[in-house]
Amino acid sequence: MLINKVEICGVNTAKLPILKEKEMKDLLLKMRSGDNSARDKFIKGNLRLVLSVIQRFNNRGENVDDLFQVGCIGLMKSIDNFDLNQNVKFSTYAVPMIIGEIRRYLRDNNVIRVSRSLRDIAYKALIVRDKFIKDTNKEPTISQISEELNIPREEVIFALDAIQDPVSLFEPIYHDGGDAIYVMDQISDSKNSDDSWLEDILIKEAMKKLNKRENRILKLRFFNGRTQMEVADELGISQAQVSRLEKTALKHMRKYI
Repeated sequence: MLINKVEICGVNTAKLPILKEKEMKDLLLKMRSGDNSARDKFIKGNLRLVLSVIQRFNNRGENVDDLFQVGCIGLMKSIDNFDLNQNVKFSTYAVPMIIGEIRRYLRDNNVIRVSRSLRDIAYKALIVRDKFIKDTNKEPTISQISEELNIPREEVIFALDAIQDPVSLFEPIYHDGGDAIYVMDQISDSKNSDDSWLEDILIKEAMKKLNKRENRILKLRFFNGRTQMEVADELGISQAQVSRLEKTALKHMRKYI
């Protein structure tokens, strides 16, 4: 009898291998040369990554086997599209892809239909947003939309989320002189501040190497959970400038991590 044996789709998760960083790079190079056995080994070595992602969806009442299979599809897409020339860890690239695949599956298979009242709120919010941008040339905050409609902020968020189609975090939404601003650049994170991924890689020491403005931008973005638009408003510069400074600062910090 095996202790702590948990099977998902016939896979004994207690025996899943863990690949070291060097092993992963070697396997990726072999895969690019057409080695199918290296691909199989790489997939098995990253199934724990899929498991860690599907745990976020435990409260959805979905079949774990189904989520695991969908997550594996996201994993394989990540492998096929991962660029070895980019200075990014595979897990950093793969997690958003796996999450996106699972969210698409959940939305496509969701039996709950968006109510008429929610749609009405969402469309009114979009009208207010378009008018605000036209009048001020700025993106309104949810609070501003909520105040204009005299509707609670939470209802506006819920309504807008209900009508949205899933998109990739890496989908470009704006270009300025060749510098793309992606969906992920627009996302704020109010739940993960001091314990975010920046702190996980001891980012504080590297941040000391930055100049004052770069340091402030990264603190606002990753520790305070601000969007690039909010940072731009606070510093009195454009969002495109914030994006460029953020990318330059992160690139500079990699020398010290």
